[in-house]
Amino acid sequence: MLAADPMGPRITFYDDATGERIELSAVTLANWAAKTANLLRDELLAGPGSRVAVLLPAHWQSAAVFLGVWWIGAEAVLSGPADVAVCTADRLDEADDAVSAAMGEVAVASLDPFGRPVEDLPIGLTDYATAVRVHGDQIVPEAQPGPALAGKSATEVLAAAQSAAAAAGLRPGERVLSTADWDSPDALIANLLAVFAVGGSLVQVANPDPAALGRRTQTEKVTRVL
Repeated sequence: MLAADPMGPRITFYDDATGERIELSAVTLANWAAKTANLLRDELLAGPGSRVAVLLPAHWQSAAVFLGVWWIGAEAVLSGPADVAVCTADRLDEADDAVSAAMGEVAVASLDPFGRPVEDLPIGLTDYATAVRVHGDQIVPEAQPGPALAGKSATEVLAAAQSAAAAAGLRPGERVLSTADWDSPDALIANLLAVFAVGGSLVQVANPDPAALGRRTQTEKVTRVL
């Protein structure tokens, strides 16, 4: 995607409850993923063989976290146990439980569009929005990665995403609107990675307003709705 269309929209995120809209190109998404990867590797000590619990909703920052996890050769998991967890404040207890056996690190994401930190964050936790911005936006991918998702290698996950795209009839360059979750490995593959696997772009809508979806399909030039 970086080579084919580096500046075109890759993920466009709406939250109809707040009116938020943010759009990332392939370059910008890759920069966020690299920053996240550097944070995970250099500050939270994750790497090949590490399990990183991603306890986040379907959101553009979550996409960057998943890609960052894979860039350092670690495995993304949707629940514990894990060595590191990245969560929202409302899932902090779940993150603590996930990393308790490994005495692992927890990073908490506000998901604020302006990068504001989590308020009243307990001592000993990492604020994702504050920490990630100081890390570099370039990274060399891990040469010897461990499992990527649900025990599958990155190559197997990519193949699964390509199969999911074919099953859904997604075409190359598809502009996909989705309100679906990424709360299981299969859902993550079908609702995010399958779109990227065909070089598509995703319009992800949180808290969807049914009255707005028809108009948004037109303004965003959507070709497929999940």
